[in-house]
Amino acid sequence: MEIRGDRLKIAPITIEDAYAMRQWGTHENPLLFDYNLPPLSDEEIKEWYYYKTIGSNKRYYSVYNEENNFVGYMGIKHIRKMLREATLGIVFDPNYLNRGYGTEGIITYLNYFFNEMKMKTMYLEVAKFNKRAIRCYEKSGFKVIDVYLDEFFDQNLDLNDPCFLSEKSSFVIRNGKIYNYIYKMKIDRKAYLKEREQIGRHKTRPTIE
Repeated sequence: MEIRGDRLKIAPITIEDAYAMRQWGTHENPLLFDYNLPPLSDEEIKEWYYYKTIGSNKRYYSVYNEENNFVGYMGIKHIRKMLREATLGIVFDPNYLNRGYGTEGIITYLNYFFNEMKMKTMYLEVAKFNKRAIRCYEKSGFKVIDVYLDEFFDQNLDLNDPCFLSEKSSFVIRNGKIYNYIYKMKIDRKAYLKEREQIGRHKTRPTIE
């Protein structure tokens, strides 16, 4: 099964794609280091792949660009079939950021999610400091519905780093621990249809092969 957008192809992730992630670039911003793939052995890659793909309540996909380069992966987890809802996750190779692939990938998948899977609601969570990702989600029709504090992944973060200082309002230091604000975002089928109509994409449906 493949889902095709204007430039992108979305297909179930393969073990070969998981290995290929070791060739991805890295984020230089320390706030985003958690998105960098750590050095992993072949066996650890296999474990990651099977963790992502085994189970009935999640689906993971590779994203390929118009040159058939593996540029990212995305998936839905916590699939609740009775309520017809799920939570989105998406990660792109830093070498391919700022090309509109993220927004196109999400919009293309939303078409499939709502029209083919007949789902009702999609959620996601994103750090407040991740402005690029938030813009992408907002362009795709997601709205913030909640905000909460979570413990930051790197408790040794340099608090004098310019990247931290520029996003200081996204963090709270409490009892010697670093916390950051997380936005919970949502789009439902009604909002999705309205958004597509407003931007003239209501006539666009994914090509399923």
